[in-house]
Amino acid sequence: MTRGLLTTAVGSYPKPEYVLRARARVARGEVSPKEMEELEKRATAHWIRIQEELGMDILVDGEMYRGDMVAYFAENWEGFTTSGLVRSYGNRYYRKPVAVGPVGRSRPTTLEWWRYAQSLTPRPVKGMLTGPYTIVDWSFNEYYPTREAFLMEVARAVHDEAVDLAKAGAEYIQIDEPAISTRPEEMEMAARALAVVTRGLEAFTITHVCYGDFAAVFPQLAALPVDMLDLETANSNYNLLDLIRQHSFGKCLSMGVVDVHHHETESVEQVKEGIRKGLEVLSPERLYIDPDCGLKTRTEEESVAKLRVMVAAVREVKEELGIE
Repeated sequence: MTRGLLTTAVGSYPKPEYVLRARARVARGEVSPKEMEELEKRATAHWIRIQEELGMDILVDGEMYRGDMVAYFAENWEGFTTSGLVRSYGNRYYRKPVAVGPVGRSRPTTLEWWRYAQSLTPRPVKGMLTGPYTIVDWSFNEYYPTREAFLMEVARAVHDEAVDLAKAGAEYIQIDEPAISTRPEEMEMAARALAVVTRGLEAFTITHVCYGDFAAVFPQLAALPVDMLDLETANSNYNLLDLIRQHSFGKCLSMGVVDVHHHETESVEQVKEGIRKGLEVLSPERLYIDPDCGLKTRTEEESVAKLRVMVAAVREVKEELGIE
């Protein structure tokens, strides 16, 4: 693996049509859970192979076995039930979890999927978890006396999941917290919950935060108890780099260089320009390169095109700088 400008992805990839069709049939009892799992494994192997062929450094499993990033954990944990459909954005809906009893896991939730993905490649595969603040913020609470009590209980469950991944050999563990920047008044509480998750972990820890008012909370973001922040920057024309210049920032940065909300594929030169902007602020060893967010809203063709341009741009910049 190279010593700088490592390439990765945020987490999700688009699901093949055969997985989407099978999901609908599972609900009608026409496809068994075992058959569904085999299709999800097939799709996972497909995306691992694509990432390897593209030459990416740190891979993700693509989350073929998940529907919604919060509902997936609620469905596999105790203490949750689900509400009716709730609109998340655009024409996308999910069944919002409801805490109705003590929340916790009876067994590992993501461990076997991580093991399967890692067995397919010699390259590191990130362990992928949804963070406690996002789980709480995107759920209803009908059991705990306070929001903080709910949050800390969820944090302990996510910590247990992270410990299982680290013990199994996961070098990188990402805790997705897209909701963490939405309420500045709760950043301190959210940071304490994240500290519970990452306490004692030997793995390299990452948190992904996207599309918030980063300027309002950047000092708190910069102090979150993880090794690296993963932030969208292409969508905001790399304005976030100005915040890093203005504040003390001792972490690594995984910098989004392709906009996942646009169908068009960026040019190699556009991506190189973004990488160069990042290198004005951070050394290559502290700068990782990825898309702005998960690619599940794009088609496979669009996703692969964006990833290919990203990898090509990194390769050319490294050659220009003489980076191995």
